[in-house]
Amino acid sequence: PAITRPLQSRNCSILFPYRLNILLAGMNPFYFHAVNVILHCLVTLVLMYTCDKAVFKDCRLAFVTALFFAVHPIHTEAVTGIVGRADVLACLLFLLAFLSYNRSVDQLYVGERFPPTASPFFLLLSLFLGTCAMLVKETGVTVFGVCLVYDFFSLSCNGFKLRNGGIHQRPARQPAASPSASLQVPPAGRENGKHRFAHRGTWSSCHPASPEEQQSGGLSVPSKAMWAIRSYLTANNNQNFLYTARPFLKRAALVISYVILVLYFRLWIMGGSMPMFSEQDNPASFSPYLLTRFLTYSYLLAFNAWLLLAPITLCYDWQVGSIPLIESIWDARNLATVFMVLVMMLLSLHCIAAFKKLEHKEVLVGLLFLVFPFIPASNLFFRVGFVVAERVLYMPSMGYCILFVHGLKKLSTWLNKWRITVLTLFALLLLLFSWKTVKQNEIWLSRESLFSSGVKTLPHNAKVHYNYANFLKDQGRNVEAIYHYKTALKLYPRHASALNNLGTLTKDVVEAKDYYRRALQLNPQHNRALFNLGNLLKSQGKKEEAVILLRDSIKYGPEFADAYSSLASLLAEQERLKEAEEVYKAGIENCPESSDLHNNYGVFLVDTGAPERAVSHYRQAIRLSPAHHVAMVNLGRLHRSLGQNKEAEAWYKRALKVSRKAEILSPLGALYYNTGRYEEALQVYREAASLQPLNKEIRLALAQVLAMMGQTKEAEKMMNHILNEDVECLECYRLLSAIYSKQEHYAKALEAIEKALQLKPKDPKVISELFFTKGNQLREQNLLDKAFESYKRAVQLNPDQAQAWMNMGGIEHIKGSYVTARGYYEKALQLVPNSKLLKENLAKLDRLEKRFQEVQEKDQT
Repeated sequence: PAITRPLQSRNCSILFPYRLNILLAGMNPFYFHAVNVILHCLVTLVLMYTCDKAVFKDCRLAFVTALFFAVHPIHTEAVTGIVGRADVLACLLFLLAFLSYNRSVDQLYVGERFPPTASPFFLLLSLFLGTCAMLVKETGVTVFGVCLVYDFFSLSCNGFKLRNGGIHQRPARQPAASPSASLQVPPAGRENGKHRFAHRGTWSSCHPASPEEQQSGGLSVPSKAMWAIRSYLTANNNQNFLYTARPFLKRAALVISYVILVLYFRLWIMGGSMPMFSEQDNPASFSPYLLTRFLTYSYLLAFNAWLLLAPITLCYDWQVGSIPLIESIWDARNLATVFMVLVMMLLSLHCIAAFKKLEHKEVLVGLLFLVFPFIPASNLFFRVGFVVAERVLYMPSMGYCILFVHGLKKLSTWLNKWRITVLTLFALLLLLFSWKTVKQNEIWLSRESLFSSGVKTLPHNAKVHYNYANFLKDQGRNVEAIYHYKTALKLYPRHASALNNLGTLTKDVVEAKDYYRRALQLNPQHNRALFNLGNLLKSQGKKEEAVILLRDSIKYGPEFADAYSSLASLLAEQERLKEAEEVYKAGIENCPESSDLHNNYGVFLVDTGAPERAVSHYRQAIRLSPAHHVAMVNLGRLHRSLGQNKEAEAWYKRALKVSRKAEILSPLGALYYNTGRYEEALQVYREAASLQPLNKEIRLALAQVLAMMGQTKEAEKMMNHILNEDVECLECYRLLSAIYSKQEHYAKALEAIEKALQLKPKDPKVISELFFTKGNQLREQNLLDKAFESYKRAVQLNPDQAQAWMNMGGIEHIKGSYVTARGYYEKALQLVPNSKLLKENLAKLDRLEKRFQEVQEKDQT
């Protein structure tokens, strides 16, 4: 795949129609496709107009050409695929630029010089439309070459007279033209001393055939072409050509200068370099042998021509083994190249030989539209990122359709008796092409139909197996995905991405690591393999190696947002918070459109004590991705932690509008439970449990709500069911103890806590809570001494357990040890100085001590 850079692989001009599409109709694929179809219809109509005005001068032939273009199956990829919109839109702008240039030239002028520019506005408009075509698709720039060649060989034909096979000009300062030398024409108006006539689009309409032309009438096409060239080169007045062609040369100088400028601009926005491709994108361009590159490139021209002639085998991808390299001149496929070259030479020679005939314009425009738009895709000037791309043939197919219809007209003329048969066969061809186009559209209905069709059409193509495997992996069909990844590797053992993806599907850690390392041996800059291997080493505790790999992943893929998140989280785990924050900031700078990166940075800020800053990043994540329910839930939790319950509830509910998932319902249920809205909490948790019936945490929360609402039987049943699945569920025993206590079954409650303590949890605070709960159950059974010992164990493990200190004071209080009780109460009061209950107990203790002191004083008296 191409290594992408900013503004390099995606054209800025094509983004506007996409954004407009999203703005008006959202992400509905129907409307994206509808726009493509509408653009294709517009291209067809403009092509018909172009053929009528600039090619055939016959509306019927123009209509047939447009009809043939409209149904050609080769256009399926360009019209059905969203990426193909660039080709369709560029083609539309290409035709409009051509028509504007055609309009800018004075086609009514008849004189001894090339026709001048009649409308500078239309010339500038042509330059503008051509620039837009180039910005939409690089091939659009070829319209300028088409315009100049068409201008020289067709539009400028009325600017000078042919005589004796050469260019005849009046001398510059000749006082008067002799009658014999003047052009005999019917009377017509004059404007500024120049003769003007309706433009017929032909030279023969203005100039009778010369004796030399009549003499060469019986020659073959190549001989006629050579005769025309020799006549031009040996013309007597060629020294005045620069003067004669000055209007054309001015236009050409303007266009060429402008093209150089826009190409420089195009290269600038691409970062000053061409895109970089891998061997699998274009194998021939990586061959070290010049002969192999030349023969393969030449054959690809013939192969593309065959796709236009007979679009039988069509596929969305022709890379990696679809067309084997031609490494020898004895390869039979070279015959197709030779045949194609001969046909193109004959058409070119025919165009030159028919220089003065009407038909030269059809062949000329057909060749220009066929050849020029394909030049950027021919590997002639620079390496391209594909072997064959059907959508690239969208523009060249216009020239093919023009030549085909022209040939059909000639054939029907030659076979006059069989004319009906020829037209019938053409009608059948249209029906066949229409049927093929419909069938191809069915392939593009879904990812599965598209990728599976590639496997059926080109089973020897490693790329289609790889793409189909990616689809299967996304669908969770891992066994099938592994099979197609391995098939891709059999066909192309150097497929690093297939090795990387196999590693992600392999459950064996050792095997996965081997796949990742093999991928990196083939491509040390494979950022996904670096990322996956880094995460694997991170899970194995090899954190320093993981940091190095993740940094390399970012280095070779600076727009890969997941690598920033993974590296930052790893640095945060190592308490390297400053470095982690720098990584997050770099990621946001390089991947400003990544909603996940903003969300993860928000989580980091909350964890590091900067919740106010986290809010803006959560909101930015939601702005970038309005359906980002994870950011909505995180924002809700943040508001909840700040005590802003209304805002938290609003964000939870907004997330539920996006997706009713248990992960969203659970925090909303917790909010309702903690704010005393038990009915709503019960409803929410029941829905969450129905979505994830095996989720232990959700069932625990549901049971807690049920117990709080007095539905202890259902809660008890639910807890016993979970314990049957997991006998080491500590929270289940704690909740079950609370349920039994609520039912006043204190012995069962004590038994549940004893089982929880037998699990020997590692967290001292958890153990402290268990001993505190045990003390409560013992106290309820009036086993005060044992309860006191449990409370004592609780405060030994967690001295901040205020309730345990208070309960110990209460037991001593009951036992009459007022001094000891006061010590425990005061200890608890230090931890919770605002406790009303403690203050009341101390007040009672003061009264008792005072009464006790009064009794002692009476006894003494």
